[in-house]
Amino acid sequence: MTTRRRFLALTAALPAAACRPRATAAPPEEPPRPPEPPPRPLSMLVFGGTGFIGPHLVRHAVARGHSVTIFTRGRRKVDLPDSVERLLGDRDGQLGVLEGRRWDVVVDDSATRPEWVQQSTQLLKDQVGRYLYTSSTGVYYPYLKPGADETWPVRTEVTDPEDGSEAYGVAKARCEREVLQTFGERGLVVRPTYIVGPGDTTDRFPYWPVRLQRGGDVLAPGRKGDPVQLIDVRDLAEFMLRLLEDGRSGIYNAVGPREPITMPQFLEAARAAVNPEARLVWVDDYAFLEAHGISDAVPWVMLKGNDLGHMSTRNARAVAAGLRFRPLADTVRDTLAWWPTVPAERRDAAQFAITPEQEAKALADWRARS
Repeated sequence: MTTRRRFLALTAALPAAACRPRATAAPPEEPPRPPEPPPRPLSMLVFGGTGFIGPHLVRHAVARGHSVTIFTRGRRKVDLPDSVERLLGDRDGQLGVLEGRRWDVVVDDSATRPEWVQQSTQLLKDQVGRYLYTSSTGVYYPYLKPGADETWPVRTEVTDPEDGSEAYGVAKARCEREVLQTFGERGLVVRPTYIVGPGDTTDRFPYWPVRLQRGGDVLAPGRKGDPVQLIDVRDLAEFMLRLLEDGRSGIYNAVGPREPITMPQFLEAARAAVNPEARLVWVDDYAFLEAHGISDAVPWVMLKGNDLGHMSTRNARAVAAGLRFRPLADTVRDTLAWWPTVPAERRDAAQFAITPEQEAKALADWRARS
């Protein structure tokens, strides 16, 4: 990342083909998945189950023959299989309905505060077999160098109270510590990167399929070699369940795709999936992007300072344990197909990383500079 290259067409008057970068290799795809044998049925308790990961996990678990209980505050109505048992309570001190109950496994998919995890692990340590906590690669923040793997130390104390990314990573690391100290070899920690796909509760990733479908000149931010990482929520849910079915323990980075890809490879694959006629206009100057208020557009983030190694987390241990990846084109198309089911008030006020006004101004200024 020591050089800055522009591969934008020099003027807006050039033919449309000139607005496109040189073709980049498509991300490698995995061979078709062989059918999996039916597992030993498990009784599962899921903290959450109605957000982003939870519904995919619960439906997959039921389809695999497991019995599932979810524990929530009852504030979201989500279509889940009729067999799912629903318990109401609160992570912060209202766990009474769990007392005296036993499950084979627990998936803690809703905790961001260590005291919540401390309460649930202490209550359930003698009532369940394995405890899986959904953490984040945010525990590696600050990403001062690339190549983080599960052996890297993580921070459990905040050094900069003004840094929200550090506070989040530290909280997740403390939650992990509660699980592993209480459950030992029966504890599991999964650290996903940016989670994407149908059901996304943020507007981060949906920006790209929606914007590419609209077509025209599409601002494509980042340097040619900027790596990106993401994981389809369905691949994450299937991996988490596989770990429990296989009786595994320890920490796993749930990071995709299998092999590293760059932002050009991601956007070319996404464009081909939803609208090959969209024209990618590459803007590779970080200072220019920052001046126009563009510092991230998931799965891309500006790789500098505390985010220098952000998109280079290693996934070898998870892949060896069975993490699989569906084609990127499927994730993009399925996200676009799901987006119209989102309530109109959210779609009309979507919190996209790049607004149409920002994009138009940046494109005009970039062409003028070029």
